[in-house]
Amino acid sequence: MITDVVIAGAGPNGLMLACELGLAGVRALVLERLPERTRENRANGLVGQVVRMFDRRGLYERLTGTQGPPEPAPGFVFGGLPLDLGVLNDNPLHLLPVPQLRIEQMLEERAVELHAEIRRGHELTGFTQGADGVTVQVSGPAGPYTIETRYLVGADGGHSVVRKLAGIAFPGVTTDLTISRTAHAVVPAELVDPATGRLDIPGYGTIPPFLHHRTERGVFVYAPLPGTGTPLISTMEWSGQDPEGPLTLAELRASVRRVLGADIAFGPPDGQGPHMMRKLTGGNTRLAGRFMDGRVLLVGDAAHVHSAIGGPGLNLGLQDAVNLGWKLAADVRGLAPDGLLDTYESERRPAAERVVMSSRAQSALIGPGSEVTGLRALFTELLGDPRNVGRIADLMSGADLRYDVGVDHPLAGRWAPDLDLADGVRLAELTRDGRPHLIDFTGGDWGHPATAGLPGSTTPCTALLLRPDGYVAWATDVPEPDAESRASLRAAIRRWLDASRCAAEGCAGGR
Repeated sequence: MITDVVIAGAGPNGLMLACELGLAGVRALVLERLPERTRENRANGLVGQVVRMFDRRGLYERLTGTQGPPEPAPGFVFGGLPLDLGVLNDNPLHLLPVPQLRIEQMLEERAVELHAEIRRGHELTGFTQGADGVTVQVSGPAGPYTIETRYLVGADGGHSVVRKLAGIAFPGVTTDLTISRTAHAVVPAELVDPATGRLDIPGYGTIPPFLHHRTERGVFVYAPLPGTGTPLISTMEWSGQDPEGPLTLAELRASVRRVLGADIAFGPPDGQGPHMMRKLTGGNTRLAGRFMDGRVLLVGDAAHVHSAIGGPGLNLGLQDAVNLGWKLAADVRGLAPDGLLDTYESERRPAAERVVMSSRAQSALIGPGSEVTGLRALFTELLGDPRNVGRIADLMSGADLRYDVGVDHPLAGRWAPDLDLADGVRLAELTRDGRPHLIDFTGGDWGHPATAGLPGSTTPCTALLLRPDGYVAWATDVPEPDAESRASLRAAIRRWLDASRCAAEGCAGGR
């Protein structure tokens, strides 16, 4: 069999990559070793810039059933400390509380619409690289077979077979100091304040929902996620025995008693589920030695693993897929400028490093000891300053990320502002086809007149070139095109989009 791109792993990251390739006219073949979609819900929603990315692909509307832009969150947590986002004039942090199971289902439906092929029960067992492609060995229900492909992408998680077979190192730190327990459980109604949603626990006091509530003995979380019916109860302990066997509600209840010094008589979850019942010992923080090895690439957890605190995993991995998709498709179609595919690692590795830094800092803030208690008191003071809240919100959302695109304008390399154009069309509606756009706010002659309007930003801007992933490749604030600005625009097109392609497809006319 011959195909352009094989993706190992039908989790959210692999499916998102298949969608992005499909938008660019490249059909992906996705191999998944599991015979059917897992019923284990590994995440409870999306946090950060990826919510707006979903909006710009029309996926936010599919998940929520609502039209219009997503609204930023009024508050969140950092290292178990409350983050009041209402103090920000421009709040970048968005939340979308949707179970990962639903996200995967939606992404698979969209990938199939875009002509991707999903093969479940087909496991990648080996591969060999050549100068022009990769030969992939697969074990399927009918026996072994091989696939010839231009590129192979490992989206197969932290234990990635693709990464291991490619010989890519995965350095980092493994710890076994913590035991985390999480389960759906029904809390007695008399313990829940209907007005605030907080728990009122006899013998202990009140605990707000969704907050990582730290004591000197551990961490407790009560999360009544909307739409699930049954809340999640979580604990983390820094020491203690780990009973053999799978987690039980009795074991979780005993852990809550140790962490809080008080008992909560919660019961089994309602309904058919799927319900979470998970126990994790220790944790990993690792970053792949490289994200590319010839014609083999890594996305998501195959390239980086870290603490789940703050919920950054899907934000990071799904944006890996969006960053890679248009570049890989351009290469497959013979339209990529020299070096375009190499920018996948040079752009996404710094993003992964910042997530690792953030998750380590948050893990330190919920750790044991009187020193940490003092550090938390200091951070509480610091988070009283809106400027610090803004920096933390930018970090957690990924809004502080700026790619090096070789242009000095303040918007260049950054996520494009959410624009409301003069004819009532939102920028998110223009970007659903995953193509580049040249947007002219003057109504002048930047190639062809584009829809005029005002950027949703205080930064002066008269025109900008938008990459397929939503980031600004070029911008200017000159009132009218001149020789210098035209030359810099042509250079940006050659660097990112290929001038011949833009001439053929008319990207300078708003597309």
